[in-house]
Formats: sequence, C-alpha cells, structure tokens
Amino acid sequence: MREVNLKHFTFALLVTILVWSSTYQSCNARRGKHWRHSRTTSDSLYKKKYKNHGNSYNHHGGGYKSKSPPKPPVKGYTPVVPPPSYNDDNPTISSTTFNVLQFGAKGDGNTDDTKAFEAAWVAACKVEASTVLVPPNYVFLVGPISFSGPYCRQNIVFQLDGTIIAPTSWKAWGSGLFQWILFSKLNGISVQGKGIIDGRGSLWWKESSQLDESINDESLLVVPITYTTTDKNNSQAVTSSDLFGKMPSIKPTALRFYGNFNATVTGITIQNSPQCHLKFDNCVGVEVFNMNVTSPGNSLNTDGIHLQNSKDVVIHSTNLACGDDCVSVQTGCSNIYIHNVNCGPGHGISIGGLGKDNTKACVSNITVRDVVMHNTTNGVRIKTWQGGSGSVQGVLFSNIQVSEVEFPIVIDQYYCDKRICKNQTSAVALSGINYEKIRGTYTIKSVHFACSDSLPCEGVTLTNIKLEPQQERYRMFNPFCWQTFGELNTPSLPPIDCLQIGKPSSNRIQSDHDSC
Repeated sequence: MREVNLKHFTFALLVTILVWSSTYQSCNARRGKHWRHSRTTSDSLYKKKYKNHGNSYNHHGGGYKSKSPPKPPVKGYTPVVPPPSYNDDNPTISSTTFNVLQFGAKGDGNTDDTKAFEAAWVAACKVEASTVLVPPNYVFLVGPISFSGPYCRQNIVFQLDGTIIAPTSWKAWGSGLFQWILFSKLNGISVQGKGIIDGRGSLWWKESSQLDESINDESLLVVPITYTTTDKNNSQAVTSSDLFGKMPSIKPTALRFYGNFNATVTGITIQNSPQCHLKFDNCVGVEVFNMNVTSPGNSLNTDGIHLQNSKDVVIHSTNLACGDDCVSVQTGCSNIYIHNVNCGPGHGISIGGLGKDNTKACVSNITVRDVVMHNTTNGVRIKTWQGGSGSVQGVLFSNIQVSEVEFPIVIDQYYCDKRICKNQTSAVALSGINYEKIRGTYTIKSVHFACSDSLPCEGVTLTNIKLEPQQERYRMFNPFCWQTFGELNTPSLPPIDCLQIGKPSSNRIQSDHDSC
C-alpha cells in the first residue's frame, strides 16, 4: 500500500515539474526579440493615432498642442470651426506661422482685432524665426498696440498682406500717444508683405490745423530774416476738458521701431498717418526698401521716415509722398545711406531741426544720392536751431534730380517754426558738407545758405550744380549765402558768387561740451 502511494506521489511530482518547465520556456520566449518588436509596433500605432487626432490645430499653423483628445460638445454649445488657414496658391503653413485669424481676428473692418493680434504675437514670441501672418483680403481694425521683447525669440517676421486700419474714435487714444503700432527691443524683426497700414489721419490733420499757429518755415528763406527776442503767449495749449469728443493734441506715429537690432521694412504701404509714418528710435542696423508712404501734401507734420539716435541705416528703392520731410535725420544718427528714393510731395530730405531748446545734437556720415524730387518745398536741407550745440559733419548730397522744387539746396541755422524766435549765439557746428550733381528746376530760390554768426559753416563744397527756374513768370531770388565758407569746384548755374572761398579768419573753438 505504501509502495502504491509513493508511486502516485512520484508521478504527480514529475507532471508538476514538466508543466512548470513548459511555462518557464513560454515566458522566456515572450521576452525575446519577437515580443519587443510587436510591442514597439503597437505603441507606434497608438501614438500616431492620437498625435494626428490631438494636434490637428497645430497642423493648421495655430501653434497650439492639445494635451488630451477633445471633449464631446456640451448640450446647447455650438462648436467654433477654426477659420481656414492662409492660402496663397495653397502653401503649407508650418508650426512657426501664426495667423491672426486663428486667434480670433475677424478682419471685417469694424470689429476690434487688437486682442487677436496681441495673442498671435505672444505665441510667435516663443518660437525662433516665427511669422505673424496678417492675411490678404481682410481689413483689420487695430487700436494702439505694442509688439515687444526682450523675451521674444530672434528673427520674427510680421508678414503683412492684408490691411490694418486705425480707430477714428478719440476714446481709443485717451489723452494721446506717441505711436499707434510699436515694435520694441527685438533682435531681428522684419515687417514685410504687400499690405497696407492706414492711419486714417484726416481727422487729426483737420483739428491740428485749427490749433496750429506755426508758419511755413520755407517762406522765411525768401529774404534774410531779422529775429527778435519778443515772445508771444502760446495759445496752442489744450486742456483735457477741451479734448472731450476730439482727437488728442499728441498725434501718433503710424509705425515706430524703438531699441531694435537688425530691423527691416519692405514691400508695405503706410498711408494717411496722423503724424510721422515710419520712425526709428535707438535702432542699430536698419534697412527700408521697396515700400511706399502716401499722404496728401497738405497733411501737417506727416514725415515719411524719421530717424533718431540710430545708426547703420540704409533706405533705398522707396517712394515717399507726404506733408513734411520725406526723410528726416535727427540727432544721434550716424552711418546713414539713402539712395534711389522718389520724394514728393513733401519737404524734401532734411537733417534736423537740431539743437532745439539749447540741446546738443550729433550727426555724422550721412549720404543721400540718386534721389528724384518733384513738387517739394525743399530739396536737400540742413536746419538747426539757435542756442544748440554739437556738430553735423561728413555729409554728401549727390546726383539729386529736382523738378518744380521751391528751394533745392538749403542750410538754415536760424530755423524757427514760429513767427518770432529768440537770437542766440551758440549753434550746432556744420562742417564737411558736399553737394554734387544737383540738377533740375526750382520755383523760388536755388540756394539758401544761412549760417551762424558765431560758428560759420566750414568745408561746404559745390560741384556740378545746374538749377534753372521753372517758369519766368515766377518771382525768382538769387542764391543767398551768409557766413558760409568752402569751395566752388565747377561753374554753377545760377552763379553762386556769395560762397566765401577758404576758411573763416576767426571762428569760435568749440569746447568739450560742444563737441561730439
């Protein structure tokens, strides 16, 4: 009996060992290459499925990545269908492009799209070499807005192919702003495209003309002016109560760049700005080309391009029509190259006014060449206020073609935009001013040089100057020179006999405070 039980026990133990051995081999097989391959394939399919499902918004260029599959719609809720992505011959928009339509912009010309533009910019700031897209065939109403760093990534493109218009309600501007659209503290910013920035400035010009007592300063250049110290009460002051329902007295620049490195503007049109159209302050490395500025010739203070405290600037292949200087170069500017520009209507290309309110101004290495000017008040001009200090040196105006220009060549160190200004002895020093190949027609006076008594202009050279009156019926004035020293390298038309050859016999030496 014991032998039978032992046999049964031995048999059961053997069966158990065999079953355990079979299970062990099966487990080892599952740990082999075939199991790993099968698991990887399943994971890949799983990830692909949910990647395509969860990131569909990102696929259309929104930049947003869903963390989980979308929830089913709530009862009574109408899903918002994202607007179609920008389609220009059906290009594929990458995840680095941020279309303002996908951030809620309507583009109907009536809805305020400011917040949508801000949201698109915030998203683009996080991505290197991103693009904010303003698509064509839309009109976007945008209030005062700032696109700024310094936390943005580098090399952002603002692709403007649609139209941006400014609000015309005084409520949108409060007590007044210095700019409407601002790009600031960015490294590598490009505003480009075929679009339009429309400041709708006619309302501002109308109200400004009713308050403005300044006079057309060009009218002072016809004959020498005697300045007096008589002051006049300024009736231009406007209190906040006077502004109720009116546009504020501070008129904004349409497009301003402040504190940027490597800024580019190309292709776009800026029109009807309340004040200056395009301004660069404290920028290094600027290029403006193939763009247009357009405003009526009688629109007040609407400079085309304004440069201040900026260096290494190139402006070329551009059309500028406005109510003030086509290009205005102000204090702190150096290494400025302006060429192949069409100017008119407007006040020409100007350096200054410099030294206002006894301030110091420093401008150097300015080249303006291959420019066409038609129906402008001035051609190439340097203007400074009495009482200023500093210097302008190293200026070349070359190959300037003028037609029906009132004053083609101007230096005015007695600049004054009011009827009466105070005589002062200090001045911004001017030296190394070169004019060559200035040709065309004028309507009032060909040359007007009015330099400081205490600090005469030095190194003014004239080469190949040929300026003829537009029509004999105009009352013409002979070239005028005052305290202007330099060289006449070739005979000129008309003869500029008033230029004093050489250097002034006595000249006040600038102090360290005056020098730049």
